[in-house]
Amino acid sequence: MPHPATITVLGDGGWGTTLAIYAHRLGHRVIWWSPFAEYAGVLRRRRDNIKFLPGIRIPRAIRITASLPEAVGPSSLVVLAIPSQYLRGVVRQLASIDLRRQRLLSVAKGIEPQTLKRISEVIRDELGHPRLAVLSGPNIAMEIVQGQPASSVVASESLELARDVQQLLISDRLRLYTSTDVIGVELGGALKNPIAIAAGMSDGLGFGSNTKAALITRGVVEMARLGAALGAQAQTFWGLSGLGDLVTTCMAGRNHWLGEQLGQGRSLRAVLSSTPMVIEGVETARAAVELARRQRVELPIIEQVHAVLFRRRPPRQALRALMLRSAKPES
Repeated sequence: MPHPATITVLGDGGWGTTLAIYAHRLGHRVIWWSPFAEYAGVLRRRRDNIKFLPGIRIPRAIRITASLPEAVGPSSLVVLAIPSQYLRGVVRQLASIDLRRQRLLSVAKGIEPQTLKRISEVIRDELGHPRLAVLSGPNIAMEIVQGQPASSVVASESLELARDVQQLLISDRLRLYTSTDVIGVELGGALKNPIAIAAGMSDGLGFGSNTKAALITRGVVEMARLGAALGAQAQTFWGLSGLGDLVTTCMAGRNHWLGEQLGQGRSLRAVLSSTPMVIEGVETARAAVELARRQRVELPIIEQVHAVLFRRRPPRQALRALMLRSAKPES
């Protein structure tokens, strides 16, 4: 077991809840921050995140607060579990706090819609050059909080920092690997979400394993293609934060669920209005298509997902467009 530390988790979604509970189980002192004072009070009283991870008991020892200075001040590691759309606003508030003692760990998976920047780039915009690592991999929150075995990747430009975070959070239930390819690890976690929407649409249309295997295999090629154009190492996309996360997300999770609903004929507006959860793949599809345009890279699957989401193209027509593309060699 790692030596006990004080760890702050920012964000009251399902992943933030899971990481707060997981860190507590490792013996760390945990402070958990919600951006909403009223909901923080609900969490303190009920010890159940009824909105984002219902039915999972939150230990009494986890300290819950809506005050950022109170949450961050005592910690040696601050975990940022904030959706990409809202991250900059929270990080901007952190800029007024002295963070020289803290290491930061981003666990968000997305691209900022307005700027097309990765999460670590957004953090550096607002905080300069903090000691920053990112974590990504095939990690469904409910499975992690239930103690099912899983693996993930901690990436940082500083290998020493990546190893420090690895040692703080590794266990017999969550095996962590290290990497210095921050770009690849972050892009893998973001770009797999639109592919998972495509896989969900395939399931919603009633297609089988052949279709999904093709989407996964060609999807990781698209991820690696755009990643390499943006400076990532292509091999990263064949690891846990790329292919591993893609396989998991194409089988289950909120992005797959959204795609499945679209495949069954529901509208995007109806699906999004029926859940309080942020479904990152929607805005990531928009961002990925624009990034690909700037880099002159083809992303056939993500482009068709984009057409379904934002141009009202029927999912079956999008699949037909993929199948009728001009014949090409595989490599």
